[in-house]
Amino acid sequence: MTEKAKEIEEAMIQMADEKQAAHLMRFFKCGPGEYGYGDRFLGIRVPHTRSLVKECRNLVGIEDAVGLVKSEWHEVRLAGFLFLIELFKKAVKAKDIQTKEKIVNIYIDLIPYGNNWDLVDLVAPKILGDYLVIHPEKRKILDDFSAMSDSLWHQRVAIVATWTLICHGIYDDVIRISKGYLNHSHDLIHKASGWMLREMGKRGGEKELRDFLDKYATSMPRTMLRYSIERFPEQERQYYLKLRKDD
Repeated sequence: MTEKAKEIEEAMIQMADEKQAAHLMRFFKCGPGEYGYGDRFLGIRVPHTRSLVKECRNLVGIEDAVGLVKSEWHEVRLAGFLFLIELFKKAVKAKDIQTKEKIVNIYIDLIPYGNNWDLVDLVAPKILGDYLVIHPEKRKILDDFSAMSDSLWHQRVAIVATWTLICHGIYDDVIRISKGYLNHSHDLIHKASGWMLREMGKRGGEKELRDFLDKYATSMPRTMLRYSIERFPEQERQYYLKLRKDD
C-alpha cells in the first residue's frame, strides 16, 4: 500500500463507529455461511466515504486507489473503488485512451475485492459499463463473467454493468444475460437481473421487457419476476405472477 493510501486508510479507521459496524455486518450478511462472511466493517456511512473521496480525489493516483481496494476494511475498499471511478472519469474527459484502458483492466483484476453487492453496484456501471458503451466489440466479457459459476461477484458485475448500456438504449446484453440466469441459484443474482430488466422497461425498452416476460415469466425465479414487474399496474403484475408454474 502506498503512503497516501495508508494515510487515507488511517483517517478512515479514526472515523470508525463500532455500533454502526455491527449493524452493517448484519445488513451485508457477514455471518458464517452468508455471502459476506469474513468481511470487516469500520461503521462509516457511505455519504461520509463519498465526502472523503471528493475531498482527496485530486491527490490520489491509480496505485493509491489499488492499495485501498486491497484493504481488509469494507469501507476503505469502497473508497478505493470510488477513487478509480474518479480517475476513469478524468481519463475520459481528457480523452486519455491509454489511461482509460488501464483503469478498466485494473478494475477487472480487482473484481474479487468487490466482494459484496454495494461494491459491485456502485462501481461496475461507472467503469466497465461506461467503457462497453463505446467498445461494443468488448461486450463478450459480460458473457465470460456471467459464466463464472464459481464467482458470484463476477456474475453480478455481468448483469449490473448492463445498466449503462440500458441507459443508451442497448438491450441485447441484459436480455441475454438475464435469460442465462433463469436457473441461477442465488437470490442476489435474481434481484440484480430483475432490477436491470425493470430498468430496461423504464428506459425505452417496455416492449422488450414484456416480450421477455411473455416468454419466460413461467420459469423466472420469483424474485427476478417480482423485481422486473415492480412498476407495472397491479392487474398486470398479478397476471404475470400467476403465470409461474409453481404458484
